[in-house]
Amino acid sequence: MSVVGFDIGNENCVIAVVKQRGVDVLLNDESKRETPAVVCFGEKQRFLGSAGAASAMMHPKPTISQVKRLIGRKFSDPEVQNELKMLPVETSESLDGGILIHLKYLKETHTFTPVQILAMLFSHLKTTAEKDLGTAVTDCVIGIPSYFTDLQRRGYLNAASIVGLKPLRLIHDCTAIGLGYGIYKTDFPSKVLVVAFIDIGQCDTQVSIAAFQAGKMKILSHAFDRSLGGRDFDELLFCHFAAKFKEQYSIDVYCSAKACTRLRAACEKLKKVLSANSQAHLNIECLVDEKDVKGIIKREEFENLASGLLERICISCNKALADAGLTAEKINSVELVGSGSRIPAISRLLTSLFKREPSRTLNASECVGRGCALQCAMLSPVFRVKEYEVQDSIPFSIGLSSDESPICAGSNGVIFPKGQPIPSVKTLTFQCRNFLHLEAFYANPNELPPGTSPKISRFTIGPFHGPDSRSDSSMTEAKVRVQLNLHGVVCIESATLIEGHVDDSVAAGDHHSNFEAMDVEHNSETVGNATEDCVNRKCGSPRSSVDGKRKYKANRRLHVEVSENIYGGMTKDEILEAREKELQLTQHDRTMELTKDKKNSLEAYVYEMRPKLFNTYRNYASEQERDGISRGLQETEEWLYDDGEDETLHAYSAKLEDLKQLVGPIENRYKDEEARAQATRDLLSSIVEHRMSAGSVPLQNKEQIIDECNKAEQWLIEKTQQQDSLPKCSDPVFWSSDIQSKTEELNMVCQQILGSKGSPTSQRVHNTSDHQ
Repeated sequence: MSVVGFDIGNENCVIAVVKQRGVDVLLNDESKRETPAVVCFGEKQRFLGSAGAASAMMHPKPTISQVKRLIGRKFSDPEVQNELKMLPVETSESLDGGILIHLKYLKETHTFTPVQILAMLFSHLKTTAEKDLGTAVTDCVIGIPSYFTDLQRRGYLNAASIVGLKPLRLIHDCTAIGLGYGIYKTDFPSKVLVVAFIDIGQCDTQVSIAAFQAGKMKILSHAFDRSLGGRDFDELLFCHFAAKFKEQYSIDVYCSAKACTRLRAACEKLKKVLSANSQAHLNIECLVDEKDVKGIIKREEFENLASGLLERICISCNKALADAGLTAEKINSVELVGSGSRIPAISRLLTSLFKREPSRTLNASECVGRGCALQCAMLSPVFRVKEYEVQDSIPFSIGLSSDESPICAGSNGVIFPKGQPIPSVKTLTFQCRNFLHLEAFYANPNELPPGTSPKISRFTIGPFHGPDSRSDSSMTEAKVRVQLNLHGVVCIESATLIEGHVDDSVAAGDHHSNFEAMDVEHNSETVGNATEDCVNRKCGSPRSSVDGKRKYKANRRLHVEVSENIYGGMTKDEILEAREKELQLTQHDRTMELTKDKKNSLEAYVYEMRPKLFNTYRNYASEQERDGISRGLQETEEWLYDDGEDETLHAYSAKLEDLKQLVGPIENRYKDEEARAQATRDLLSSIVEHRMSAGSVPLQNKEQIIDECNKAEQWLIEKTQQQDSLPKCSDPVFWSSDIQSKTEELNMVCQQILGSKGSPTSQRVHNTSDHQ
């Protein structure tokens, strides 16, 4: 069983695994620790990861990157439209308002959703991990941004499910960073250690305040800016040089997708150079219309261009402090991570804000993946990890309503307020009739990223068929357990019908009326990393009775069916269809890889065999055989670079088999000569051993053994003389297999002679056999 953590970045991905010696980051096919988050559709197969990034430079149009930004988003969202402008592929709006990606592949037009593209990336990472570990990978923990909505979290779960992964938890990026930071730290002060984690990634900025104690970590607040990252600084440089080149060289890079890709890659390198140097040069050959371009920029000029972006980092930090109820002076340490955090101006800005210089004790690119792997080890039974409590929180307030009415008017229907621990469970008691309809929603739209729909999902509970229900208008009591699970997803854990009836003195109410909360209990119980808060709510209209008390006669509970409708989510049928399509694409890719390998094997065999034929195998082939093989090799080489440039796996296999049949006899003569010499030595050794053992057996047995040894020796001498008289280019008179058979025959006959008479030698043989 594997223990794997996946960090899916906007630009690169990291795979971390837990082994007996600690946490390791796996290398991809290019022996790099980071794998590009790129999917490229070639003419005949897909190229994923590093292969996709390499192919994207030559074929940018069918390339999809930064798919993380599209998961669970609406096509009409202005931010999404800006993202789609950077993608060279054709897109459209789906029936439910989502995003559809159209690609021409295998001479057909295919339509994919962002979740399907993400599943392809998961499939590649899964394959990479399985190659390294040598075992199947299913259980994993995946890092996600804290600003992900319920729909985006479900999109990740669906993408993982499509390729056979089973996420044990979706963990927030900064929470994973904090876990990797705190679990190894031993020098905790007597009081609580408060740390601010600032993760400036390629496309977003996340800030979390965490409180650490020995064996425990608690996230106090999450803040974010999902449209501020390293690529935005790259884009500033891109726009700066695009305008400069248009003025200086009269070229428009926007007219060529390939030119835009090359200039963006050059600007990213330029930004890294500016992190360590006061100025940097940019040179690109044949950018547009065969024109070479060059430019120079100073760090001060770059920082002036980026002043607006730098101010936005302070906004997220101040919001995190405010949500945690702390001031900058209360922060004991600031940890700065992320691929976009290496700009010197960012460090100076944070030093000014927190009155302390940010630390870089964690690996900026790998800390999320390592934290995910640690969390997977804690949730998995494979490894024993020291007790460490991780208490995360949800950054949005989640409410629940019944038929668009809040379940509690005083709190606007909020059942999981902002900062609620993950996971949590709340139990609600309803008085209802045949069906109960519940709506989950985000209670405060101001907490959400811009353009996010507040709707989450709709639950239908029922029908209720209690024996005490005399008509459709009769009221039934049901307990509903609403869960905010480890993934941060809202779901109905269970619905239970309580059989019984209410005294006639109590007026039956309508569950659409105002709801009242009573018997509030907060039971915080930690099992591993789980914290459960249970709140019992009794919901119905105001009731009256003679003594002011409500009387129940309940005897047993029945589970009630719950159906769920996720707004914008995938149905089970759509997931199954996507899984089947992914299997077909994976099988086709595998076939194409086998075809390329077979073609390479055929080409290598041609070039390897030609020198061998006139050097190593020269004496073992007749002139006629050499001419035939040379002709066959030449014809195959010409076929490979002409008609055989694009052939099937069967065609390459057939050609290779034909060549091996031509070369086979010569290769067998060459190899069998050395094998024949070894087999001859083995037979002579057996003859000597049997002759020596014959000295301690009765005379009759001795003569039989010596006679068999003489026959074998005479046979070997005759065959060797015949073989020596033949040229090496002829088939041998006898093969090494013939000598081995003669050796086995001699050994068997001698053993039978020794065993038949019960001689001392045979007795020793039997004793040895019994002992063994």
